[in-house]
Amino acid sequence: MGDILATEADLLGMIKEYLNFEEFEETIQTFDKECKTKGKLVSKPRGSALRDSKTRVIQEDLLSSFDDGDHKVFFDLWAENIPSAVKDSDDEAQNLEFYLHIHFTVYPLRTHPSRQDRAEFEERIFLFKQYLETRGSALSQTTEFLPYYALPFVPNPTIHPSFKDLFQDSWMPQLKDKLEKFLSVTLKSTKIPRLLTLYKEGGRTTKEAMQQLQLQLAESERRISSYVRKCNKIKADYHNLIGITAELVDSLEATVSGKMISPEYLQSVCVRLFSSQMRQSAVQSTDFTRPGTVRTTHNHSYFSRPFLSVPMLPSLDYDKLKNDLVVGSDRLKCLLLQALRWRITRSLPGEQRDTVLQAYISNDLLECYSTNKKTVLHLMKSGNEVVRQYTARLINAFASLAEGRIYLSQIPILVKLLTETLRREEKDSLTRENVLVALQKLSLRRSQQTAMIEDDLIGWLVDELQDSDCLSDYTLEYSAALLMNLCLRTKGKRKCAENAKHVLKVLTDLLGHENHEIRPYVNGALYSILCIPSVRQEAKEMSVEEILRCYNREENPDLNRQIEFIIKQLNSGDEEGPESDDEEEEDDNDEDLMEIELDKEEILQPQQRELSGETLLTTEYLGIMTNMMKVKRKSTPLACPNVDEPLQRPVTPSSHRNAG
Repeated sequence: MGDILATEADLLGMIKEYLNFEEFEETIQTFDKECKTKGKLVSKPRGSALRDSKTRVIQEDLLSSFDDGDHKVFFDLWAENIPSAVKDSDDEAQNLEFYLHIHFTVYPLRTHPSRQDRAEFEERIFLFKQYLETRGSALSQTTEFLPYYALPFVPNPTIHPSFKDLFQDSWMPQLKDKLEKFLSVTLKSTKIPRLLTLYKEGGRTTKEAMQQLQLQLAESERRISSYVRKCNKIKADYHNLIGITAELVDSLEATVSGKMISPEYLQSVCVRLFSSQMRQSAVQSTDFTRPGTVRTTHNHSYFSRPFLSVPMLPSLDYDKLKNDLVVGSDRLKCLLLQALRWRITRSLPGEQRDTVLQAYISNDLLECYSTNKKTVLHLMKSGNEVVRQYTARLINAFASLAEGRIYLSQIPILVKLLTETLRREEKDSLTRENVLVALQKLSLRRSQQTAMIEDDLIGWLVDELQDSDCLSDYTLEYSAALLMNLCLRTKGKRKCAENAKHVLKVLTDLLGHENHEIRPYVNGALYSILCIPSVRQEAKEMSVEEILRCYNREENPDLNRQIEFIIKQLNSGDEEGPESDDEEEEDDNDEDLMEIELDKEEILQPQQRELSGETLLTTEYLGIMTNMMKVKRKSTPLACPNVDEPLQRPVTPSSHRNAG
């Protein structure tokens, strides 16, 4: 019985301790009253009053040393009284500690602006560098703190634009207020209530389960990526087989008419057919003058399987389609836009997809040659958000194909229409995302680059990238790549020079972004605009070289070499070259850039008994002989750039990843 009473008293004591910790004063009074009424004993935690008194003294000493600029006393108290678990793992504590080091470093410049005690400042700069190389290195990838890594290299921070906020009258009181709030919470919670400790230990099992689920999710995503690659390979193999089958059918027809097929021809066919299954030398060693040798060479070859021809999708009535896209209901417009896009994205790469695209172009689906006031393109100005989104998705699908980009480039109002949409749509809308990606793909063509530069798209992109934390990785990557493509042009470089300080600040901040996929584009943009003398001069005044050298500590040789090229460009004395934009041909490398993101997050779902997709097209819009196959131009990809150097030719993220 005594053990039960002791346990009960201890449990009640734990409850009261927790209520005290959370400052439930009225609840504690009621709790004490009810325990006394029921005759319950409540154990008391020892040393609480003494601990509270000591906490107040520590807090006052920390704040006093903060005001006096006594960094030694402050950080001795900080190290002794702030728990290691908080200092090492709590983001708020790490951020505050960083700013506290900055406060004590610039303190001599704040308190003695007239005589600026240089000896004291130099000593504190040395201590600050030590901090950056040890505990402070954990924040080197955080955009918020990146400019401060250049502080030790700036001779006079008081006049440097990047550090002007440190010397405002409001900066020190604001930091002190944050410190007081942090200390009141942290020092109070130095002794964690036993009830809270028990709860946390019990919750570890749940945390471990969550970690296990996250690992399983990552593994599933890895498998999906692997399956997508395998599926794409199967599609490519299938297309290759169809081409070979067509040649063999032609060969059979030739033999029927009495023409001979040479062994060399059969050998070339088999090299193509079996190149992925066996060594080419084994195929070349086969004697094709003897009947049956192909089958014995590969018992499970494709010759033993029935071949299916690639089906051509039915022809459509494009006049009716375009009319309904303009005058139909909003829902019908959305269903048609979705179905037309799916014809591109879900068709087989090669002859089938090429036929679909050529049918769209030859029948002028987007009405780029129309003189009507209302055309399909004007759906981008629709009052219905879904109509605008699905129009943008279709334009993005066109821009994903080389022939589609040629077609789009013939529409004079397109770039203006897209940039207006870009500025008008909400930041996180799928409409804006698809418009942005379409513009980026179109920026592979010089005529479209010129239109974008003249429409001041560079200024809009720089402003967007300034707030990069609010952008998705996909949008961020395409925004940076589009900016780089425009900066490669002489007109683009000069546009950046008009507001060089702002552009340089945004680009150097992006170098510290956690998404490393954008770095090649940021490096390429920096390298390009630094060929302008006025931009180089502004960069030197902003200590850009010192900021760039902060990245040489990273374990990335390719990035380090690119940064060295940028620094070399920064310190060069070359004058700006002559205008050469009109002397070069189009840069588009004829590459198809189809991505799975084109069909992501479909918000339009068919209702019961409602036609959609290919069924809608073939039921309501069948045409006669509107499919016109055109021989596709051979892709001529640009030579792979030297990874040591920043990008100097227009690229798009999907093509850059494939090249890497």
